[in-house]
Amino acid sequence: MRTPRITRPVPALAGVLLAACLALAGCSAGGDSGEGSSKSAADGAAQQQPGAGGAKAGDAKSVRRAPRLSPSAIIRTASLTVEVKDVPKALDEARRTAEHAGGYVGNETTGRDEDGHEHTRVVLRVPTAHYDDVLTGLEGTGRLVERTAKAEDVTDQVVDVGSRVRSQRASVARIRDLMDRATKLSDVVGLEGELSSREADLEALLAQQASLKDRTSLATITLSLSETPVHRAAADDSPGFVDALSGGWHAFLAMLRWIALVLGAVLPFAALAAVLALLWVRVVRPRLTRRPRPAAAPAGSLPHARPVPDSPAEPGRD
Repeated sequence: MRTPRITRPVPALAGVLLAACLALAGCSAGGDSGEGSSKSAADGAAQQQPGAGGAKAGDAKSVRRAPRLSPSAIIRTASLTVEVKDVPKALDEARRTAEHAGGYVGNETTGRDEDGHEHTRVVLRVPTAHYDDVLTGLEGTGRLVERTAKAEDVTDQVVDVGSRVRSQRASVARIRDLMDRATKLSDVVGLEGELSSREADLEALLAQQASLKDRTSLATITLSLSETPVHRAAADDSPGFVDALSGGWHAFLAMLRWIALVLGAVLPFAALAAVLALLWVRVVRPRLTRRPRPAAAPAGSLPHARPVPDSPAEPGRD
């Protein structure tokens, strides 16, 4: 008797096992990918949040640390009066100070007073960045007598002039463009006159702009140097014999000067009076003495008698 063969479903079982493995692998991969994506998203959010916070903090720091802009268009001028022992030496030192700071000497005047003391007035132009340093150096050359300083803010004026220059340049460019496209001679002539007027206005604005730039970039310091007069000792305040003698001598010289001035003023009148007196004595007076006198009447002669007028006839008489 033949026994029946038992058929085992091996291919079907293998297919089921393969599908199960694929399903498990897909689930694990999906879980890993989901976790990875969520983790990366979380990490990205975490990184974004500190970054945002850092950016905000950085902006706040930049706002807090941003320096306040000070106006740069400032015209600075100063005037110093200093007494020194040696004026030429102090003047050379002032020149070196200005040149070392990048400036130059603008004007210089030197002279002497009545007592023979030398004095100098010099105008220095120095960059505004070294303005304070130069002032400090000049004050140390001697004894400071007087100091004045002035600062004028012209920022609005500089901005206004710059804007007008740009507008005027654009206007000149438009006129030139119209001239290039003009075809009629009358239009060209009219545009040339308008162009000349606008170019003149532009040159005036450019000159004003250059002046403002020069005065704001370079400060002006006027330094007056004078020789220190020789004073007596500080411990002895009372005048002595030498002081009295010197004062009397100066007074005597002053009196002589005044006498000379008076004589010089009176001398022309005295000369005129002397000439007139000489003319009177030499010319006029001799002529007056030579005039003939009227003849005198004889002593025995009588004066002529005047005729007696006839009296009127009395009434009743023939």
